[in-house]
Amino acid sequence: MNLDKEVISIVPWGNYVYDFFFEPENNMNFTKMHGCGNDYIYVDCTENDLPDAAKLAVKLSDRHFGIGSDGLILIKRGQKADFEMEMYNADGSRSQMCGNGIRCVGKYVYDAGYAKGREFTVESMGAVKKLTVQKGEPGDKEAWLSVDMGAPILQAEKIPVKTSEGLTDHVIMHPLTVGGKEYKITCVSMGNPHAVVFIDKKPSEFDVCGIGPLFENNEFFPERTNTEFAYVEDRHTIWMRVWERGTGETLACGTGTCATVVAAILNGLVDAGSPVTVHLLGGDLKIEWSGREEDSVFMTGPAQTVFTGQIDI
Repeated sequence: MNLDKEVISIVPWGNYVYDFFFEPENNMNFTKMHGCGNDYIYVDCTENDLPDAAKLAVKLSDRHFGIGSDGLILIKRGQKADFEMEMYNADGSRSQMCGNGIRCVGKYVYDAGYAKGREFTVESMGAVKKLTVQKGEPGDKEAWLSVDMGAPILQAEKIPVKTSEGLTDHVIMHPLTVGGKEYKITCVSMGNPHAVVFIDKKPSEFDVCGIGPLFENNEFFPERTNTEFAYVEDRHTIWMRVWERGTGETLACGTGTCATVVAAILNGLVDAGSPVTVHLLGGDLKIEWSGREEDSVFMTGPAQTVFTGQIDI
């Protein structure tokens, strides 16, 4: 036996006993958190960085052989803000922004005592967002936070979408053929690209997993896209499912929810200037936008700690 290694468990299996060992220097602490079921693995990197994060995101996100998640998020001290969120999708690709993820980062730094109050800022790939803890105390299992998500980006080339078709301005109810069927899409960036499709029934039986990948990888979207399939119930209520680039269908998407409400307001389907409740597979988010292109979108929703742990990487 190598005495430099430590026994971490002895697990009985029938008439056998297996000894498991780990190298202490390879140990990583993590926290599993979710916002409306959109779950990520969070690693505190305020003191030390985590190498090979993209590769680890793939390994740890696997729901059968890893911890299981929609991706990996590193929490760091910020340069332009109080804190920084470095996010990786389950396929290892880097993502600019995650609305559910940033709320969980907010809860983490609030619980850990890193934040000096209930208001603070978090940056992600240079974009700075202001967070406010609306409900919950440090250590509570769940907290509610609101996030100033910034103004929506509506210009085609900045979203981005393919502009060779003559699109230089907004992409509202633009016809796009996907999988042999024509859809009307409204495109919005909330720091990452979204294509919103309004459908005429609740999306519970919509073939998101069949159609979603075709949207994500369509040549119309040079950086791929997230796609939201939304049913407007009334002037203040939307039902939505989402296909996220690099991950697949998730139970919720904060930026996608914001993009959907912006798209609904642009198309006159819901009221501007008052909260819109969006029902997602994993829970509800409340979104508010004035309808003025220069104004911020505000998102309010829960962030919950699932468990903490330690894993040999």
